[in-house]
Amino acid sequence: QVQLVESGGGLAQAGGSLRLSCAASGRTFSGYAMGWFRQAPGKAREFVAVINWSGRSTSYADSVKGRFTISRDNAKNTVYLQMNSLKLEDTAVYYCAAGGTYYSGRIYYTADKYDYWGQGTQVTVSS
Repeated sequence: QVQLVESGGGLAQAGGSLRLSCAASGRTFSGYAMGWFRQAPGKAREFVAVINWSGRSTSYADSVKGRFTISRDNAKNTVYLQMNSLKLEDTAVYYCAAGGTYYSGRIYYTADKYDYWGQGTQVTVSS
């Protein structure tokens, strides 16, 4: 079992920045791919970014590419999402997730590939 706790959400102005953190406990998370997803009111949960276990492979949704950066520190059991140039449409609850084949190096884009989820952190972007 892996427990995930997100933090760092809050209110930011359009054009501003926030850094989300996701702290893992329980079974060592270093072998899992880690993803960030988000869900806006009335919308389905959507993929935001993913990083493989080593950090050498990352991928982003087109809507955040060039603005968001995912990273991880396996020694600290933490994954991060640096969000810059925030837009109103980035407003959502952000979830981190762990999953995939342990130490496979693969990355995953769909929620069904992830086994463990955090409780979410609210990000609100205002004009």
